[in-house]
Amino acid sequence: MSGEKDLEKLLKTMKPEHIIGEYVFCSIHDLTNLNLDDIIMTFKEQEGTTIIIKKELADILKIEYSFIASWITLTVHSSLEAVGLTAAFSNALSQDGISCNVVAAFYHDHIFVDKKDINKAMEILNRFSK
Repeated sequence: MSGEKDLEKLLKTMKPEHIIGEYVFCSIHDLTNLNLDDIIMTFKEQEGTTIIIKKELADILKIEYSFIASWITLTVHSSLEAVGLTAAFSNALSQDGISCNVVAAFYHDHIFVDKKDINKAMEILNRFSK
């Protein structure tokens, strides 16, 4: 199944879900001391590998981070070829001064916002389905 492409349907059915916890983005050079089951996301960049992990694990492993985020998953199965979804929700969030870091995975879009903004972000995203 390739997922939904129609922007209007995507926005009305995206059903954001707050994944409880505090998450951090870190840049590391060696993954050998990490259990891959503990990593939310990895992305290899020229400067190092970016990972998203729970803040508590980063603290235990003494991995540096500067941004503590809350995680929102859009539960609609969006196509990787869908046009406009990220623009629509990021624009709505930006109008309230909320920065969002987006990960588009195979089934869903995942949005990381500053933990202080989670309630307002959920309110804004839920407006799309009304």
